[in-house]
Amino acid sequence: MKMNIPLMAALIALSIIVCPVLYFTVGPALDATQLETLKILLIIAGGSAAFCFIVGEATGNNSQMDKLWSLLPIAYTWVIAAKGGMSARLVVMASLATLWGIRLTFNFARKGAYRLKFWEGTEDYRWAIVRSGPAFRKRWAWALFDLGFISIYQNALVLMTTFPALVAMQSSAPFGWVDGIAAALMLGFIIWETVADEQQWAFHSRKHALLADGASLEDLPAPYNKGFNTTGLWGHSRHPNYFAEQAIWVCFYIFSIGAGMGIANWSLIGALLLVVLFQGSSALAEEISGGKYPEYAKYCRSVPRFFPGKRYV
Repeated sequence: MKMNIPLMAALIALSIIVCPVLYFTVGPALDATQLETLKILLIIAGGSAAFCFIVGEATGNNSQMDKLWSLLPIAYTWVIAAKGGMSARLVVMASLATLWGIRLTFNFARKGAYRLKFWEGTEDYRWAIVRSGPAFRKRWAWALFDLGFISIYQNALVLMTTFPALVAMQSSAPFGWVDGIAAALMLGFIIWETVADEQQWAFHSRKHALLADGASLEDLPAPYNKGFNTTGLWGHSRHPNYFAEQAIWVCFYIFSIGAGMGIANWSLIGALLLVVLFQGSSALAEEISGGKYPEYAKYCRSVPRFFPGKRYV
């Protein structure tokens, strides 16, 4: 399985360079309370990164960050809301982040990701495939990737997606119509992603149940004989869940505009990097599916990757 190492390195460099440039050239500058809050968030993120690396390397399960991905934004946004005086805007932002996190945690939990022994649980299948690639034949190469990308970069990215709440802390502007639009859109995309996940879960649960009865994939009734989901939202978008996930954090950024921080401010970096990350993530998922299912290439030619289009037949 190919892994675009230069792209990953470029992502890390982008996060290191662009965010400070935006901060100093576009603003807004953080005040004392925001800087104090940021220090708390960085401590949490640093502890999370150390945990993910140490536990991931010790157990060989590199889904430690996957387990925390849905939980950390909840913690970050409520820390920000508490330090920001629990203003209406910050409470709405934290509440929506919590709703998003509950949905994602539930979806990952039903796949067996969480255990009482926290270091155990089902690992995302893609990590094993990536580890088997030629770039990681040397054990140290994988450890370096685990440290730099999985543990440090992904923790930094999750933190950066919540920066719109951090910049909104200093706002004295009341909760207004821009905030209302951002909240409605974000809620709508959370519902969209929930529907997509449920459709995916139902499809693959039924497919595996049919396969467990001894039938081969080719003998299954349509649409299960394709092997991949083309029903519901998945008939109009190859990754409706990824589409919604990106849109959710773009909507989260809109709250900073409602707070009066301008159409373009440095807190946009999290949403932008998330969009870039999903280009690589979706490409990896499609490479895997294309190698498993003969009809998947036709599906890719007929259906948009993210934004919904004409239904697949």
